[in-house]
Amino acid sequence: MASIRDLKKDVNFVLGDIIEAVYIWEAGSNNKDSEEGSVLIDRAIAVFDELMDKIHQKEVDNSKAHFKDIRSQLEEKATELVEELNKLAG
Repeated sequence: MASIRDLKKDVNFVLGDIIEAVYIWEAGSNNKDSEEGSVLIDRAIAVFDELMDKIHQKEVDNSKAHFKDIRSQLEEKATELVEELNKLAG
């Protein structure tokens, strides 16, 4: 199993890339500080906080299953955010 440190890095990089993509979309479409972009960024930050809280839980029955669930949640929520960004760009 990958280390907890790698999971934290994955959460940080994936959600950071989504936030960066929002900024790039805003710059490219002359929608600086757009309402839609701000909502997506806020959601990405909320997902980051939620997943980090789960990573830092101390009392977990089955840690392997716990971290596997966190990784799948990251994938699912990141996909949702990217789909919303694609709707804005499309």
